[in-house]
Amino acid sequence: MANELKTASVLAFERKLDPSDALLSGGNWSARTESQNWTPITLREKSVRGTISNRLKSGAQDPAKLDAAIQNPNLQTVDVATLPANTDTLKVQFTLRVLAGTGQPSACNDAAYRQKLMATVAGYVQQNGFAELANRYAANLANGRFLWRNRIGAEQVEVTVAHIENGQAKASWTFDALAHSLLDLKAPSAEAKSLSELAALIANGLAGNGHVLLQVTAFVRIGAGQEVFPSQELILDRGRGDKSKTLYDVDGVAAIHSQKIGNALRTIDTWYPEAAANGPIAVEPYGSVTTQGKAYRQPKEKTDFYNLLDNWVIKDKVPESEQQHFVIATLIRGGVFGEAN
Repeated sequence: MANELKTASVLAFERKLDPSDALLSGGNWSARTESQNWTPITLREKSVRGTISNRLKSGAQDPAKLDAAIQNPNLQTVDVATLPANTDTLKVQFTLRVLAGTGQPSACNDAAYRQKLMATVAGYVQQNGFAELANRYAANLANGRFLWRNRIGAEQVEVTVAHIENGQAKASWTFDALAHSLLDLKAPSAEAKSLSELAALIANGLAGNGHVLLQVTAFVRIGAGQEVFPSQELILDRGRGDKSKTLYDVDGVAAIHSQKIGNALRTIDTWYPEAAANGPIAVEPYGSVTTQGKAYRQPKEKTDFYNLLDNWVIKDKVPESEQQHFVIATLIRGGVFGEAN
């Protein structure tokens, strides 16, 4: 039966970690316990006169040509977001739903494959549960990885994660984000118990043992009036005279894309071949890191998601436990994984 099984041509999964956009506001560190009325951070345009600083082609390195080019100013209009001049702390807040049903396709046109896939995932859950993955997701909440550039150079970073039921906080945990390493995904001893409790809640949500909605609030002390960094919009077709940088906002409030939050939370893959030298990367089928222009999980090396999944489900070749974690984490990520025609 296993030899007759083929990968479904239509195969899709919904993400099981579902973050909202993160909204940005500003206030003072000393008043962070009363942050409900902090000032929303808005975007404004800034026009700047830049200089020629790009690498020149060999034919343009003649002194006369360079002097002529520099006489033409590099005029740019960009979006910018900053803290108000009288506030020193950035507040970043979003919600996160943890959903059950890992391994259950939202679309699959092969009943036999669906049954085998779900049985395979059920076997993993019975043997391992979701503890390993939940610990890593919880670590990326506690360490503030979702802040991206806003975390760099901060004086203090505090993250509070609240479990919301019926609109009220049932429980909450507070973390000193800068005390957590971005590399080993482990908590300092002083916060190990809190991280363990948060991870257990996330694991329960993935297992379907209860509704899990988290509200995540981060306070980042960076200095009065300092620039902050919402998501940047990708605009493929810019006309002449358009802004060279457009930032993201929600109803006028600076924000970070939910996709960017999700990417930070799933940066848990330390099971790829070069992990010891590079640290965790986001869970992606080919281990893709666009900022490095590299895919760390190459099909030729049989370390990519598709090879691991097909060997596990179709050929009954069970991967090593670490690679099992990666496969399940990719299913939690969601996506369209059908066999190409």
